[in-house]
Amino acid sequence: MSAATLPVETATAVSFAQFIAEKPEGQLCELHQGVLYPMPQPVGQHENVASFLIEQLTLVYTQHRLPYRIPKTVLVRSADGTSAYLPDILVLNRDRLPQEPLWEKASTVTQGTTIPLVVEIVSSNWRVDYFTKAKDYEEIGILEYWIVDYAGLGGRRFIGDDKPPTVSVYHLVEGEYQVALFRGDDRLVSPTFPELALTANQIFRGDGG
Repeated sequence: MSAATLPVETATAVSFAQFIAEKPEGQLCELHQGVLYPMPQPVGQHENVASFLIEQLTLVYTQHRLPYRIPKTVLVRSADGTSAYLPDILVLNRDRLPQEPLWEKASTVTQGTTIPLVVEIVSSNWRVDYFTKAKDYEEIGILEYWIVDYAGLGGRRFIGDDKPPTVSVYHLVEGEYQVALFRGDDRLVSPTFPELALTANQIFRGDGG
């Protein structure tokens, strides 16, 4: 989910520690390069796509007895510590959580080895998902990152001149993301979840039928 366009006004940059201590209670927020951003309420189709993918991913890792979980509101902190994101879907490796220094007190992860997959669903400011988060997730070392752009909102350089609905699957290869695009009845290819049998259209509809 992209952050709201307008940040919470602050006189100076907010550190991660300040963000954790001072973010408004009951309001979901992200930290973007020291600026606090409130998260907008997602629209219905956004929630439909997210819940469908959570169901499908949970089914796969449960069937294969993988030590994964999908939490509700866990933060991913950037490598430089100036940003912290609430992904739409965050798959965590539970076996790695004891090595996460911010897990117990701040519900935050910082290491790519803890995160098999992160998914962002484009809904407002697409530049955050395609530019900023892609860079930060790559630097953290997250193995796989999906951008689900069901409305074709992304820039033409990312999804083409016709701007069709697209799932972009970024896979970390030798420290850099390589991207594959899936549209229409293309079957999604996930290096992390090869057993997942979904087409792009099924994801966009939020319906496996």
